[in-house]
Amino acid sequence: MAGDKGGNRPRRQQIPDLHARLRSELGRIDEQLRGLVSSIDRLQGLLDAVVAISREVELPAVLRRIVTTAMELVGARYGALGVLNENGERLAQFITAGLSEQERLDLAETGLPRGLGVLGHLIRHPEPLRVDDIPAHPSSAGFPPGHPRMSTLLGVAISVRGEIYGDLYLAERRDGRPFDAQDENVVVALASAAGIAIDNVRLFERVRVGAEQFQRLLLPTLPDLRPFTAATIYRPAAKPSQLGGDWYDAVRLPDNAVAIVIGDVVGHDLHAAAAMASTRNMLRALLFDLSSPPGAILAQLDRTLEALTHNPVTTTTLARIEPEGAGWRLRWSTAGHVPPLVITRERRVDYLLGEPGLPLGVDTAQPRPDHSRLLPPDATLVFFTDGLIEHPDQPIDESLARLARLAAAYAALPLPEFVQALADHHPSDGHDDMAIVALRTPGV
Repeated sequence: MAGDKGGNRPRRQQIPDLHARLRSELGRIDEQLRGLVSSIDRLQGLLDAVVAISREVELPAVLRRIVTTAMELVGARYGALGVLNENGERLAQFITAGLSEQERLDLAETGLPRGLGVLGHLIRHPEPLRVDDIPAHPSSAGFPPGHPRMSTLLGVAISVRGEIYGDLYLAERRDGRPFDAQDENVVVALASAAGIAIDNVRLFERVRVGAEQFQRLLLPTLPDLRPFTAATIYRPAAKPSQLGGDWYDAVRLPDNAVAIVIGDVVGHDLHAAAAMASTRNMLRALLFDLSSPPGAILAQLDRTLEALTHNPVTTTTLARIEPEGAGWRLRWSTAGHVPPLVITRERRVDYLLGEPGLPLGVDTAQPRPDHSRLLPPDATLVFFTDGLIEHPDQPIDESLARLARLAAAYAALPLPEFVQALADHHPSDGHDDMAIVALRTPGV
């Protein structure tokens, strides 16, 4: 019996050892799972950051988003992005985040960083840089007055098409620990995606500027319309897009009359721009048929477009201002377009709310109503596209009323300043491009 008890004792001792090993193994597995979950969360954060950066379409917004998302990914208290100048030797721009308002004010007096110290080290040596003690780094040059004290730094260069565009700097993890290899890896990955986003937005900006220039080239320069004065303005949409369909024209006719036209082709692409150009050119040719009123000219234009093109739906207003006695007679026809307005010398504002016809490209069999009104001396006619007044959060009547008040307020200005004021203070939300043509009758 005693021998049996002695023989069982080692086996009982093995059980606690097994439990300890199991606890150790489970702890190791739990630590690995926590690390895996942390890696998955960080990877998801990186993917979310890349998506957020890619959504921006303006370069300043992209650069700031790069800084703030990098700070979030590694838990940094401060962040900055230094954009290099053309020769890549100095900082041309420095975007910061995490500074208090007082710190910003203090540093504003020191001006743009000159790329010295640790910042300059990363410019000269564009490899990832981790520093656990900034003042002790061989390249450290100290901090300018008002600069918050920093100990740790993570710096990564951003390349665009194989050339260094700038450097991303992160300082001071919020948990007080130095930046580690995982922080470096995730910021290097972010910097790679950031370089692509910067390149894309720069390409988009070049395309947008080119499209806007092309759009303006399609619009005419006003001819000499004396005795009238006239002015125009075109504004692209606030949100960058491709091309707009807004257009206008002014033609001096052989019988001392003047024709004014404004319109809007549905769409924002090359098709819309081409349709705008073809419609304007066809209408110019038809305008010299002096025997036809505006409604008949629009009807002929509609039939011609239907027979010769596949143009999209177009709204337009065609007006003819001709001498009558000591004044001027306005004759106009509208094809689904917003009504023009007239402002008298006494600043009375009226919309010309005659019966509208259908837009071009809808039904050529429908009639085109004509309207007529006598214009007094010093009257101002304003033709515009719906981009000047459309706002999704307010009724169209309210927008028209606001525009009328603006027109009355600025009616005494010379016409170039007048159309500029309307475009600057328009009641729309700016989602669409806008065009304005203003014409003023001579005084007594």
